[in-house]
Amino acid sequence: MTSLRKQCIFGCLVASFAGLLLCTKAGAFSFGHHEDAPAFVLFNPGQENVVDYDKYGEFTNLGTAQYRYLIRDREGLSKAVGEGIYPNVTGLLKDPTYQKFKYNGKLEGSLWDFVNTEDLQANFYKWASAQEQPGVKQFYTADMLDRAGLLTQAVKAYYASVVHFPKTAGSTFWKTPWYIGPTALDRVAYLTRQHPELGMKLVGGRVRIKNGFDDDLHNDIFEIDPGKLIAVPPGAIHPVPLQDISKRPIKQELGQGQVTLKQYDNGHWQMFVDGKPYVLRGMSYSPSPVGTSPDNGTLVQYKDWQLSDLNKNEKIDGPYDAWVDKNHNDRQDSNEPVVGDWQLLKEMGVNTIRLYHHAYNKALFQDLYKTYGIRVIIGDFLGAYTVGSGADWYAGTDYTNPDQQKKMMESVRDMVMTYKDEPYVVFWVLGNENNYGNANNSRQKQDAYYSFVNQVAKMIKSIDPNHPVALCNGDLLFMDKAAKFCPDVDIYGANAYRGNHGFGDSLWKNLQEIWGKPVFISEFGCPAYHHRRSAEVAEQMQADYLRSNWVDIEYNLAGGQGTGNALGGVLFEWTDEWWKAGPPPQYDPSIQDIVGQFGGPFPDGWSYEEWYGVASNGSGKNSPYERQLRKAYFLFKDELWNPKKMATRGLPE
Repeated sequence: MTSLRKQCIFGCLVASFAGLLLCTKAGAFSFGHHEDAPAFVLFNPGQENVVDYDKYGEFTNLGTAQYRYLIRDREGLSKAVGEGIYPNVTGLLKDPTYQKFKYNGKLEGSLWDFVNTEDLQANFYKWASAQEQPGVKQFYTADMLDRAGLLTQAVKAYYASVVHFPKTAGSTFWKTPWYIGPTALDRVAYLTRQHPELGMKLVGGRVRIKNGFDDDLHNDIFEIDPGKLIAVPPGAIHPVPLQDISKRPIKQELGQGQVTLKQYDNGHWQMFVDGKPYVLRGMSYSPSPVGTSPDNGTLVQYKDWQLSDLNKNEKIDGPYDAWVDKNHNDRQDSNEPVVGDWQLLKEMGVNTIRLYHHAYNKALFQDLYKTYGIRVIIGDFLGAYTVGSGADWYAGTDYTNPDQQKKMMESVRDMVMTYKDEPYVVFWVLGNENNYGNANNSRQKQDAYYSFVNQVAKMIKSIDPNHPVALCNGDLLFMDKAAKFCPDVDIYGANAYRGNHGFGDSLWKNLQEIWGKPVFISEFGCPAYHHRRSAEVAEQMQADYLRSNWVDIEYNLAGGQGTGNALGGVLFEWTDEWWKAGPPPQYDPSIQDIVGQFGGPFPDGWSYEEWYGVASNGSGKNSPYERQLRKAYFLFKDELWNPKKMATRGLPE
């Protein structure tokens, strides 16, 4: 999410959304959020909590492109699943509340207006009775049940999407593919793991989509196995601490010296720094003073904060001079001393910050590591937003242009030569979701782009064998091309914004099977703004979203129950950046805009680019020093990244 914006499009395009919710209309994403108690009661929840599909039909050709489920007893299956779930298409007609809603006109209007409203019962009725392609209809019906807290019925509805309509595909807001089958399975897996009280367990299940990593829906080949939902005693599924696998046989090892990557005989990957296991608890850190912007030349976003000393006290502003406005009164009271961001990050549990394009202050990062124990991932945009290539913005970086290639190579070489011997460097990152083609031609010339990435990786390793090289991609778009053309890249980084259910088993499994090397989530985040809810509720929604994202990462770490290819993740971001959005044609970086930039899987269905911080700038008048810490900060500080609580979950410090 961090990048440079140019005119009407905010330069940091959020994720590919390949694997998110279908968006046939702008903004028509939904956000699954349920309260402790269900929002309404179903008239007919069906006769079976865990439906035995084998009783009512026959699965054929499981795991192949010829998969089918043939219904033999439609009436029996309809009774088992209940209203809103296929093939129970007439159950709503017997629901008196549905009839009342319809009679009173509460279901009138566009179908897509019933996605992000607060009336979840109306949303459910609208989608369950919609004249829409059945796969889309079933998925959104499931999503409304999920949001309403009717989780048993939601699991049944998601699973029905996979059984009956696994080949349904659509396009996201950014014109990248989205698939019902894997997303619905991901939801089933998440809900049954996180809610053991449901007494359900998903055994197996996979929807593979050959050719599914490009942006063409017409060449896809589906291999489908919905797995099986089985009943288990409530509470039988529970989190298991990470297991120590350091004694297992090592299958392969990447790198040498300070930072290495080891794969064990069970396929799991683990990163070691100075000989000790290291899980990335990362933060995207690039605070920008309110009122400054790269659009008007007052801010070089990835550089200026590293040198800024506005109060002339010979200390860098944010890292050393920030203070916390505890009572949110927008002034520094006597009990609110200067503490500095570095100390706040340390207390939060951050062990790594991500720099997007080079480092510009050795002494600053030497102290970050020596005093606060925090290391650094250093990146080069590699022509993203034309940075480093010398290309014109409108023409964009051309990855086949020898002159531009040379400039980008020189940029990377300078970065590595300058910082390769610094003890705080963890690894190098190439690009920042360049695959979306923002001011470059990587989307049109994928082979050329990823081949060039590999050339750069080889060059890095020729001068620095002590640190791995990572690629930062937008989600999984063209991931298969990265696997094919980037054999010298060690780590896959995914900027992924997939919703409050985490990233999904499909992301980790696809990377395990096709990329075959370790992975880190190079950005995950959520805005702390909701246009219908209070600031307090919106903050809680942000925290809940980030919790599920980190839990998913943790589940897939080495020694965990998942794929074991995760190295950790980088939370986006530390503070709100006010220059990123606003109604065109004017962007005012002195105002924190509340205009949604695009539809996404966020609390109210929109991304608010200026609200992603776990710390805000207050009113902005005390920028760049004031910090108001949001609930998400304390979630990580007190629980997720708290050393004592991590130890109980088997995480290394």
